[in-house]
Amino acid sequence: MIITGILSIILYLASGILLLLKLNSHTSVAALSRFQLLLPAIIAMLLHGWVVYQSVLTGQGLDVGFYAVLSLVGWLVALLLLAATFAQPIESLGIFVFPTAAMMLLLRLLNPAGYYLSQNLGSGLELHILLSILAYSLLSIAAVQAILLYIQDTHLHNKHTGGFIRALPPLETMETLLFQMIGLGFIVLSISLLSGVLYIENILDQHLVHKTVLSVTAWIIFGILLFGRWRFGWRGRTAIRWTISGFVLLMLAYFGSKFVIQLVLQL
Repeated sequence: MIITGILSIILYLASGILLLLKLNSHTSVAALSRFQLLLPAIIAMLLHGWVVYQSVLTGQGLDVGFYAVLSLVGWLVALLLLAATFAQPIESLGIFVFPTAAMMLLLRLLNPAGYYLSQNLGSGLELHILLSILAYSLLSIAAVQAILLYIQDTHLHNKHTGGFIRALPPLETMETLLFQMIGLGFIVLSISLLSGVLYIENILDQHLVHKTVLSVTAWIIFGILLFGRWRFGWRGRTAIRWTISGFVLLMLAYFGSKFVIQLVLQL
């Protein structure tokens, strides 16, 4: 598993570097097709998926430790991005996403100790956990898009349209993709929260209350953002601020609580 993980990390980084070099039209990389640029990342994602399968679904039960979930989120984000590139020209996001996925996988390889849930865990609770991770992954991509959208908007206002900005899709396309990802993430997050209410016996228990409050607050923020987009046509920096705010709350809900409980308090 370690060898497979290291190979995956190398291929993630290779694809990220190729995408970065693609920005320079004077290099030989500029002549490569989208598939050639993404092929290392596709192989890396498949290898990463095998590592996730082996390390999360174990004989001791479902591993929901901090580093295990971090690796799983990295894999899902890479998978979702690669799937999205078949429909939209957003492969440039891989410059940020693929090295991040590699880093998450590396942290998992360096920290193999797990935090296992009972093998008798109900299917409803397992569904809640998986939906939560999927929602976070979708909204992670939206957050990356929002940051790139801010950079793109700033450069366009300053009339700097070369280099990295030239490789991004048009501003309107980036905004449309952003709201599509937020909309999908919001739906999955809604189902996740509903499943939590149905399958968690005491959702306001002491070790869950902060996660519940932060998740619901993030859900409200994303809901307001989508309503503002539909009703008032919110876009640009308004959309970016709301997206980043919601994502930060969601990150604190999922990883902040895990970090404190598992790594600081060691409960």
